[in-house]
Amino acid sequence: MTGRFAVRLDRLLRIRWVITLISTLVAVLSISTATAAQPRWRTLPDTPELPSASLEGSVAINGAKIWYATFGSGEPVIMLHGGLANSDYWGHQVPELAKSYKVIVMDSRGHGRSTRAEQDFSYDGMSSDVVALMDHLNVSKAAIIGWSDGAIIGLKLAIRNPDRVSGVFAFGANSDPSGMHDLSDSKIFEQYLQRTREEYERLSPTPGEYDAFYRQMEKMWSSQPDIAKRDLRSIQVPVWIADGDHEEVIRRKDTLFIADNIPNSGLLIQPEVSHFSQLQDPHQFTEDVLCFLRTKGIGKQVNSSVSQGCRSD
Repeated sequence: MTGRFAVRLDRLLRIRWVITLISTLVAVLSISTATAAQPRWRTLPDTPELPSASLEGSVAINGAKIWYATFGSGEPVIMLHGGLANSDYWGHQVPELAKSYKVIVMDSRGHGRSTRAEQDFSYDGMSSDVVALMDHLNVSKAAIIGWSDGAIIGLKLAIRNPDRVSGVFAFGANSDPSGMHDLSDSKIFEQYLQRTREEYERLSPTPGEYDAFYRQMEKMWSSQPDIAKRDLRSIQVPVWIADGDHEEVIRRKDTLFIADNIPNSGLLIQPEVSHFSQLQDPHQFTEDVLCFLRTKGIGKQVNSSVSQGCRSD
């Protein structure tokens, strides 16, 4: 009897193990299916890495050390990242653009690998940083590709330094603080805040000062930008105002206000993406940037996969 009992017990344990394994697999598949079913505009894909740079360094500008890197050769294109982020967020776009252009990325003051000074942040100050970096690199004029805060800086450059700008592709800009949605219940923005904290702690020369950095950014966002209708109407350089059709940060009304008041500007609404378009659909974003540069006659595009017919022509 003891032998039979042991055999039955062994069989029972095996059956239990199989049931547990099946249950675990079902749970894993359910999670995977749920994740796969999420539309891409509700996802925050991993931050990519930048390719190896042709040149990399830091330059002292108005009390801060601004990190930069360059890639490729040709007409200069400066890529400006969003608030709290860093230049790595352009990792999908740089390799393709560098086939035809001299691509310059920079971490805005206080962001990524750059340091911050004691004075408060401002978009005017950050646009001055761009001009100072251009002077350091002997770049007389460049196209600006900006995302979020970087797009605002691009518009500021077009207003304040039009002689240094050959064009602006501005994705996800707002004209003033009222142009932003309340993000307190945004799960994606919550993920973004956690990610940027971790990235700051990994990249920053002052890894323990994220909270102080964030407070400075919040202070700026509470009263800036302050781009008025007359400022937008003064812009004479080529501009495309772009955004995602599922934008969760910027109010569509403000996007239209910006586009409507810049003379001869283009409006581009990218499908099935949100404020994080360059991560969610990198190919679409890159192709639209190349389309803008080509249609505005900025540089020569060689060895590029961009189609000869832009959907926004």
